[in-house]
Amino acid sequence: MHSYPQLKEAELAEEPVANSAQHTEFALDLAAALAKRPRQLSPKYFYDAAGSALFDRICELPEYYLTRCELGLLSAHASEIAGHMDAGAEIVEFGAGSLAKIRLLLDAMRLPGRYLPIDISGAHLTAAAHRLQQDYPGLDVRPVVADYTKSLRLPRRLSRRARRIGFFPGSTIGNLRPDEALRFLKQAAALLRGGALLLGADLVKAPAVLHAAYNDAQGVTAAFNLNLLKRANRELGADFDPAGFAHSAFYNAGQQRIEMHLMSLRRQQVHVCGQRYEFVEGETLHTENSYKFTIDGLHALAARAGLRSGPVWTDKHRRFGLLWLDASS
Repeated sequence: MHSYPQLKEAELAEEPVANSAQHTEFALDLAAALAKRPRQLSPKYFYDAAGSALFDRICELPEYYLTRCELGLLSAHASEIAGHMDAGAEIVEFGAGSLAKIRLLLDAMRLPGRYLPIDISGAHLTAAAHRLQQDYPGLDVRPVVADYTKSLRLPRRLSRRARRIGFFPGSTIGNLRPDEALRFLKQAAALLRGGALLLGADLVKAPAVLHAAYNDAQGVTAAFNLNLLKRANRELGADFDPAGFAHSAFYNAGQQRIEMHLMSLRRQQVHVCGQRYEFVEGETLHTENSYKFTIDGLHALAARAGLRSGPVWTDKHRRFGLLWLDASS
């Protein structure tokens, strides 16, 4: 039997009741996922308040190299990166989370004009934006609660001359299917026209390193995965038994992606929004893909989206990359 870590009391605080549109979307998407074979749900539903807190803990795990590599690159090259931005530039961060990485860029920038963090988890984003505003009292912080994979409307630019610089760290682009990644980059190119996108991406590497990163010894990633079922119980009145499912993560080399699943440990029934669904032993709900990339592959993808390749920064082991993609055309 696996033993998963317990959240601190503060982390267990539930997300305020989602608005009706968010609630309905979760219910519809989960019902659709459970009704088809194979079963697969968007990873965006990981990020309620508890899930976001768990992900912050994942980023601190010894096996999870991604955050350390990216922070190292940002620390080492922040001044060089900031040199590509004009004074007064507006920073748009997609999937902003806890707003930890943006601080390294803000500290290196000359008079940033405004910061627009976008995230689907409203309570988590609001709290993080409040802390950032306190630490940078002269910065205009305007959080945007939204799904950045869908059509976005941002506040009007402060001025016509203000360039918008997108920031998409954490290799979150790897959670998107190839067609979704292309669609996101096309949308980003349109939103940032006249500016650029700073993209963080996890690179192809030894499968053993990847396996360890998504199957940590403390079981935090497992708890993060299983929290999806707990969220369905809390928000939708579902009756998933989390103890009846196990975290499963593995590297699919042919697809160049980590796959994360929730595997049913026995034959069981679950009820969601009045509908009954059967799971047989060993059947899974596919909860996330995390694609890994080559630099050449990313440049080709960016070009298809209308973004021009600029400087690239990688760590000495080439585990992670930061790419500057120009949206000026």
